[in-house]
Amino acid sequence: MALYLFNFSAAQAIEARTQRQRAAELLRTGTWSIDPDTPHRGALAAGDLVLIYVSAPDRFFIARAQLASPVQALPPLEASTDQADHRTGVLLSHIEEWDPPVPMEAVLARLDASARAKADFDVDVVRIIPHEYETAVAVAAELHRRD
Repeated sequence: MALYLFNFSAAQAIEARTQRQRAAELLRTGTWSIDPDTPHRGALAAGDLVLIYVSAPDRFFIARAQLASPVQALPPLEASTDQADHRTGVLLSHIEEWDPPVPMEAVLARLDASARAKADFDVDVVRIIPHEYETAVAVAAELHRRD
């Protein structure tokens, strides 16, 4: 089992909706599009765990999920979506949306400053280490206990 961060960027959102709204809509389809040139594409496997991250300017985690498949052909999304042309990706299961979202700064504050952890990414799929994953999940649990 591997751990990943799925980075949702402004380029993937459409103007009428915020990045967070668009990422949440995609989560609710139970699929996540993976472009052909995405790093780690061939390594993604059923059982892997992912954190869903909305990049700058928001910089927060909105969910975690488990992969239910490796990269495969996906049914097309509604014609009105901005990702209707993506035909490959992964199926998601055990999706846990986080509302309120988890600020990246709260997670980074708990990670060793000398570690490679950062808030901005150039790619859509980032391999992470167990401590990074566990820290994000712990911060989410603490935020949601206060609600």
